[in-house]
Amino acid sequence: MLKLYNTLTRKKEIFKPLKKEKVGLYTCGPTVYDYAHIGNLRTYIFEDFLKRTLLFNGFKVKHVMNITDVGHLTSDGDTGEDKLEKGAKREGRSAWEIAEFYTEAFKKDISKLNILEPEIWCRATQHIKEQIGLIRRLEKKGFTYQIDDGVYFDSSKLKDYGKLAGLNISGLKAGARVDVRGKKNKTDFALWKFSPENETRQMEWDSQWGRGFPGWHIECSAMAMKYLGEQFDIHCGGIDHIPVHHTNEIAQSEAATGKKFVKYWMHGEFLTLKDEKISKSKGNFITLESLEKQGIPALAYRYLCLGTSYRKQLMFNDDVIKSAEAGFNNIRERVRGLLDDKTDKGDAGKYEKNFLIAINDDLNMPKAIAVVWDLLKDEKISGKVKYNAVLEFDEVLGLGLGGIKEQKIPQDIKEIADARLIAREHKDWKEADKLRELLKKKGWAVEDSEESYRVKRV
Repeated sequence: MLKLYNTLTRKKEIFKPLKKEKVGLYTCGPTVYDYAHIGNLRTYIFEDFLKRTLLFNGFKVKHVMNITDVGHLTSDGDTGEDKLEKGAKREGRSAWEIAEFYTEAFKKDISKLNILEPEIWCRATQHIKEQIGLIRRLEKKGFTYQIDDGVYFDSSKLKDYGKLAGLNISGLKAGARVDVRGKKNKTDFALWKFSPENETRQMEWDSQWGRGFPGWHIECSAMAMKYLGEQFDIHCGGIDHIPVHHTNEIAQSEAATGKKFVKYWMHGEFLTLKDEKISKSKGNFITLESLEKQGIPALAYRYLCLGTSYRKQLMFNDDVIKSAEAGFNNIRERVRGLLDDKTDKGDAGKYEKNFLIAINDDLNMPKAIAVVWDLLKDEKISGKVKYNAVLEFDEVLGLGLGGIKEQKIPQDIKEIADARLIAREHKDWKEADKLRELLKKKGWAVEDSEESYRVKRV
């Protein structure tokens, strides 16, 4: 049985979807004002492991991901500049151009990482009507009020506000969570922001409350409910979404519908660099492109993420990414070597069972990849049997192992290797060593078996 850790209940739970064999999955997408950094991408990789695990277990997944192209302010406290407008000023382009450019950059990154695209992409700017409609529902139920800079949600009207984060509302100091200026309560949040006076915004719309733009939180609730219904199975994001963004999503959604919004909440931990999280605001963010410029394949980073639970922090530095690159290259070469053996020998059944147990234990990817390595080292199982099992496992791992082809060995290399095999058969070890060195100079390594050999690029 598949067990997942639910942030809402703080425990692992057996996964039971609302509808048999059908899963509604919403993952918070990028705010497209800049490139995604590898810390952001770690979260999307974890979510991809989740989706692939659901599919591996036979579930049909309807995956929705938002594109935040308006309304995300530089402060979680509903203050500061809209990130898209800020990006437009930084680059001398329109906010619309910024959104389009970085959306495409994000899609290229996830493609390089073998992350499955959602069934539905939804942009905040294309769902203004739905967001206004949800705010009107909240207004009719008495959950909103208006101040000089916008329409706000009154968090005191909801008895269990903050349950996801376990917030002690009465214990919060004024200003500790948000700027309380003009608000009734320190945890109230903007649903609709009015366009600032004497400032021209590129992204703004008319509403019954005045011209402005939606708050960041309302977009996810409105779009999730449009495509997945008022209740759905799983909502994911980074752990930084727990205290504000996801807390506010739950509050406004459940206030509007009177129903439990999401059954399972899942969150990925930070990628850290020198004991602090990687983030744009800290200026220490590393992009996937910057890794590639160092010669590190994108999938080596995915391989790195396999080695640590999504619920644990992952330290990043030159040593760990180089080690991950070596591991990724090694597993690819091991799999390539399996293609030489066309025989059926042995049974991978116990490995298949152990792999399923691992991924179904709250996505235990470190254990899952260890199972793969144990299989590859098992000399009682032939290459063909191993290869078929590895391809099955890669449906979850997403390392692109199915795209590996048999290595074409140049004729001159094959002749040298054959000559070396004859020398070994005649126990002419000096000649065999000489030919091994010749292969090495030409960029090839040879691995011996009882009856033959295998050569590979070095």
